[in-house]
Amino acid sequence: MPRPRLAMRKVRDILRLAHGQGLSRRQVGAALGVPFTTVADHLRRAEAAGLSWPLPDDLDDSALEALLFAKDPAPPSELRPLPDWHHVHRELRRPGVTLSLLWLEYREVHPDGYGYSQFCLHYRRFVGTLDLVMRQEHRAGEKCFVDFPGQRLPIYDRRSGEVSFEAELFVAVLGASSLLHAEAISSQQLAPFVMAHVRAFEAFGAVPRIVVCDNLRSGVTKAHRYEPDINATYQEMAEHYHVAIIPTRAGKPRDKAKVEAGVLLAERWILARLRNHRFYSLHEANLAIAELVKVINGRPFKKMPGSRRQLFEEIERPAMAALPPARYEFATWRLGLKVNIDYHVEADGHYYSVPYQLVGQRVDVRMGASTVEVFHRAKRVASHLRSSVRAKHTTVVAHMPDSHRRHAEWTPSRIVEWAAKTGPSTAALAEAILAARPHPEQGYRSCLGIIRLAERYGTERLEAACARALCARALSYRSVESILRHGLDTQPIADVRPRVHPRHANLRGPSYYR
Repeated sequence: MPRPRLAMRKVRDILRLAHGQGLSRRQVGAALGVPFTTVADHLRRAEAAGLSWPLPDDLDDSALEALLFAKDPAPPSELRPLPDWHHVHRELRRPGVTLSLLWLEYREVHPDGYGYSQFCLHYRRFVGTLDLVMRQEHRAGEKCFVDFPGQRLPIYDRRSGEVSFEAELFVAVLGASSLLHAEAISSQQLAPFVMAHVRAFEAFGAVPRIVVCDNLRSGVTKAHRYEPDINATYQEMAEHYHVAIIPTRAGKPRDKAKVEAGVLLAERWILARLRNHRFYSLHEANLAIAELVKVINGRPFKKMPGSRRQLFEEIERPAMAALPPARYEFATWRLGLKVNIDYHVEADGHYYSVPYQLVGQRVDVRMGASTVEVFHRAKRVASHLRSSVRAKHTTVVAHMPDSHRRHAEWTPSRIVEWAAKTGPSTAALAEAILAARPHPEQGYRSCLGIIRLAERYGTERLEAACARALCARALSYRSVESILRHGLDTQPIADVRPRVHPRHANLRGPSYYR
């Protein structure tokens, strides 16, 4: 069977982590939730296509997919079928059941399966994976573990003296040196959680290659043992700092034993030490926390020489990557938004335009502090200044189809200018029609219709008909069209001048009867 094709976004991440960050194929697979064999397959395809990292700027998802899957490689040879080892393990607990008997039953179902010796070898390997406690060896500069203790730090209101809110304690621990960073943040929501990582990297003065996090909602939108979905904003932050995100398995605290020890340390030497202090802001709390973190990192180890800070400076910092020149700017993402029929997408209650050719397509919207960017298949197609006005539209003229663009350019002055190309009487009639309407926009269609009559009757006849309509105060398209259709434009204008009623003091007029 051919291997399933990944989304091009994940293929780009595979190339970035493998070639750009130098991670192994297993680490790339763990970071992206992709099987090891699939990572190897896509790297092999990229090598055959002559692709490395970074990819060319003009290479969009369609072109990348065409390069990678121009020719599907031949499917690998099938391995011999294996039994359900969990079933075998359970059956062995029953009286009288032996591996020899289970092997005979296995060969009855799979005559071409493994022999008895290989069957026993595979079973012993399976048993060896059950409930293992592995002592993890952390390479310098490789991993940073992050987590929250269950205990919170109360922040008080200065006026009332009551608890305003309970701050979360964010803890980050480096794998090789156990250097600890801790800070109080307002909550475990997306913005505080992501920006706490940024401040942790800045506190370290360098960036690790991998961040191991828990399966909290802000970091992992969908927890899964094999293929967890990383929050788009969290993933963007990781790409900015060139790190890989590897969530732990649900219910497996041993995956992050390093940070579990760090959390315990923070509870005992930070939260417990500050239990009798009253803080009235996060800034006050973090000043006190920073002093305690400094003490923790400088305290000598009990069973080995040196301290966390000393070990970090000696072996970990040189192996870590440098901070990027620019700090990460927090932005939220909305993925898979459908472009409406009016070629706008909604983001935070406001509507932003995209090229009209994308109507009905799915796009991703990145909302920064001051800008809103729209991406289609990893290519930016629109950029706007962010607006806080709800239920309004921000439209770029270049995104509109030609017909809509011309309509948007209509203004009373431009309508009169178009009419003046026919003649002064046509311009005067257009101006009179627009002035007679409660809203000038209501007269646009009449004026455009009158201007187009020149295509049928010629400019000279239209000019004469408009002059006649002005004298008769016949301010409509139908009147001008009727004058031309019946040839009245050739008659003297004096015959159609409106009757002027005499005015003197003895006439009371309509206002008298109101």
